Amino acid sequence: MEGTKQMNPCAICLGGMGAGGGQAIFTAECSHTFHFHCISASVEHGNLLCPLCNAQWRELPFVRPPASMPPTQPPPPPPSVDVVQPAHPRRVRTHSVDPVVFDDDEQVTPPDGRRQAGAASDEAVVVKTHIHYSAIARDSSDDNFAVLVHLKAPGITGSGTEAAGDAPAQRAPVDLVTVLDVSSSMHGSKLALLKQAMRFVIDILGPDDRLSVVSFSSRARRVTRLTRMSDAGKALCVRAVESLTARTGTNIAEGLRTAARVLDERRYRNGVSSVVLLSDGQDNYTPMRQAFGRGLPNYAALVPPSFARTGTGAGDRATPVHTFGFGNDHDAAAMHAVSEATGGTFSFIENEAVIQDAFAQCVGGLLSVVVQEARLAIQCLHPGVRIGSVKSGLYESRVDEDGRAASIVVGELYADEERRFLLFLVVPRAEATDGDVTALIRVNCLYRDAAAGADVNVTGEDTVVARPEHAVDAERSVEVERERVRVEATEDMAAARAAAERGGHQEAVEILENRRGAVAQSDAARGGDPMIVALEIELRDMRRRVSTRQNYARSGRASMLAGMSAHMQQRGSSSQLQLPSVIAFHDGAVTTTAATHQVLQQAATLPYATPAMLAMLLRSRRAREASAASGQRQPGAPEGAQGSEPTVPKELN
Repeated sequence: MEGTKQMNPCAICLGGMGAGGGQAIFTAECSHTFHFHCISASVEHGNLLCPLCNAQWRELPFVRPPASMPPTQPPPPPPSVDVVQPAHPRRVRTHSVDPVVFDDDEQVTPPDGRRQAGAASDEAVVVKTHIHYSAIARDSSDDNFAVLVHLKAPGITGSGTEAAGDAPAQRAPVDLVTVLDVSSSMHGSKLALLKQAMRFVIDILGPDDRLSVVSFSSRARRVTRLTRMSDAGKALCVRAVESLTARTGTNIAEGLRTAARVLDERRYRNGVSSVVLLSDGQDNYTPMRQAFGRGLPNYAALVPPSFARTGTGAGDRATPVHTFGFGNDHDAAAMHAVSEATGGTFSFIENEAVIQDAFAQCVGGLLSVVVQEARLAIQCLHPGVRIGSVKSGLYESRVDEDGRAASIVVGELYADEERRFLLFLVVPRAEATDGDVTALIRVNCLYRDAAAGADVNVTGEDTVVARPEHAVDAERSVEVERERVRVEATEDMAAARAAAERGGHQEAVEILENRRGAVAQSDAARGGDPMIVALEIELRDMRRRVSTRQNYARSGRASMLAGMSAHMQQRGSSSQLQLPSVIAFHDGAVTTTAATHQVLQQAATLPYATPAMLAMLLRSRRAREASAASGQRQPGAPEGAQGSEPTVPKELN
């Protein structure tokens, strides 16, 4: 017996439209179908464009008046007015009208009992400390004694692509808004590659996740409401993405304001919220007043207030906007400023062929958030110990006036993600009553378990330093030395960028070359530490990109800002991620042995990429390779895109 033919769901209510459903069906001239009462209600509110393909309709759904009601006639014009019908009436352009309030988001999935509400994960954040030297002589003091605070987030039940995809895993579902540039410069292959990347993102989202697509050119448009990624929801979003067309103008600010409305006005909320912004141009609609009289644009005008970190200790509550600068013509400074103001990352996509990989890495992290609102509290133990300073990058830190305590706002952590912060302490001479050790600090980490919604409090072991009579044989910590090399290199990147911005390109080259030499001569580099070796390579590449005004304008600024974003937040950036040519697979998925995870960690040019991010990147690469090998246009790809799928670039081989 043949099965009943299934039609696509109604794009407005997502309800079925099969035969025998008892509801009238409206088929538009663009061939898309809707429930008659759904689309007629939409038209009554002024929406005269197809919700799926944006085609302007000439024939609209209309309910005829009852037969007993005489047809209405327009009132005659006043006698003093001559009514003239133009020979060639002008076409009136109409636009779809967004709802007054974006509270039509699809309801979130209720908890399914896989984890009891309010119950924390079996694993917790690991808090460790490392002291620069194992001992300080009793009769000596140290006004700049380095202590490394090291955090590592727990993993997720599940592995490889399961941990960051739609297979069962104990993770918090995500509300994701993608803000996509569809200006005229995106026409052709760029838009085709963007659609391909979005199809991949839609495919990897799980059924509990929700997605809203916002596009912008001269104006912004919410293409889809916040929709659950069920099979029907995915099909709807794919069709909506395929309907995107390039138009004139670039209004980044309105795109972000629309995304803010989607999240601020939603009726329901998933545990994790984030925004992904991609643009290949510069905002030419938003007046940005000069900041502080220095002739610099005030990029804060691009950031909606609800997205910005407040700087009052609630920065971990902001909605991160992860920005992607596409090609060499985008405004890298603006994109970096938006990401920095919201706690997101900035990535530079120099090779447009890898846009899908860039999205995959970012979303792989978002689908593995395990820690939220993390905050460190550091307390001095010995009465003579003081905290002099904290090196925390972009993470907000504060040292009490008396130096006896400090705090660091960490915010979200992905599964298996790590953070390292350097503290510099004042350690006094040991008194006779101090014994053989001096107690330095105690570190406490308070955070929210993202999946369970429970508060967790973890306290690390007390940090102490030995106080022998003589400390000539004191061991130096490799961990602390490695972090000092990384922090100093990041600071010199910022100094080189400042020099290049004021036209001092030779000065910038010298700063980077001097730091590269110091990194290469460090014990960590000589020992083959993969992060430090990669850091030396990165500094050499930056030196080339800042050498001339032309090089800096073409790619140097974007490359340096992307590198600084990754280092100062200790989070993977697509600008810096590489894959080895051979990765172990098992049954089509990344194997989950400890050895494979070690290979994956070392595959990155920087150690900020987590296993979930790398696994999703591998999944994207395999999908692109399969598409390139088939030589066939993927379902839903635009006409003319056949054979345009680029091969995997050399940097990923």
